[in-house]
Amino acid sequence: MTTQELDALDARAAAAGAPVKRSYVQRIFSEIAPRYDFLNRVLSGGIDRSWRRAAIAALGVDRRPAGAYLDLCAGTLDAGAAISKLRGFRGVVVAADFAEPMLREGRGKAPAAVLAPVVADALTLPVADASCDGAVVAFGIRNVVDMPAAFREVLRVLTPGARFVILEFTTPRLAIVRWIYGLYSRRVLPLVGALISGHPTAYQYLPDSIAQFPSAERLGEIMAESGFANVSVVHLTFGIAALHVGEKQ
Repeated sequence: MTTQELDALDARAAAAGAPVKRSYVQRIFSEIAPRYDFLNRVLSGGIDRSWRRAAIAALGVDRRPAGAYLDLCAGTLDAGAAISKLRGFRGVVVAADFAEPMLREGRGKAPAAVLAPVVADALTLPVADASCDGAVVAFGIRNVVDMPAAFREVLRVLTPGARFVILEFTTPRLAIVRWIYGLYSRRVLPLVGALISGHPTAYQYLPDSIAQFPSAERLGEIMAESGFANVSVVHLTFGIAALHVGEKQ
């Protein structure tokens, strides 16, 4: 069996939540890190930026502008850098991701004194209890092996009243949108992603993982079951993505 065929098997197993998921996800995101930002802009038509702005607005940083914030599954630090550049922000952002090459690609997006990258797993954050005034995860929670455990870990590090915001892809509810998006994600995205990134399976994992991911409504229920209060769900761009917001009581 070729390396490409093994990668394809790993991608399908990882999307299905098999034990290989953690190592596979860590490996592929480390390998595609140099082209990750460029591919995000190309494959989303730039709309991912507006989605992130909506997520950061929902975080409510203006309530505690001098606080500490967590950018979970931070990738190349887009969300963390955007928080650090908000008008009036005087706090610090801890950006945690287990793929160190992704964090390295984000260097320079904000001063190190404001945006602190940390190589860490979402299930075992090196952050003190009740030390963060908000947390956001943009397009990363789908890659976590145990979501309820990750949610409980986020709950642990948040201060009372702090918000947890999740921005993630989801399956559109309208049949025509679901068909168009399915065609794009199954045919166009893997081809373009492989050509630009040079990785044969990384952008096949994306649609596979979305297909295996809970619905936006179910994800909201999991947040509530994990201990978050006042959970809300907002669908974005015809249901291609969804914004979830919960609070620590």
